[in-house]
Amino acid sequence: MTVKVNDSCIGCGACESICDAVFSVDGVATVDESAVADNMDCVKEAADACPVSTIEVE
Repeated sequence: MTVKVNDSCIGCGACESICDAVFSVDGVATVDESAVADNMDCVKEAADACPVSTIEVE
């Protein structure tokens, strides 16, 4: 699985609060790709909770 944060990120921090093992917000969200496989449940939850649908899970 690949997780990307597109350019529409507003840096709200929702993803980090849901899944801090994968997401980090410092202005905008970034993804720790090495942690994605072990945290897919919270990655999907964070993607669903994103207010601007900026998290792409492929």
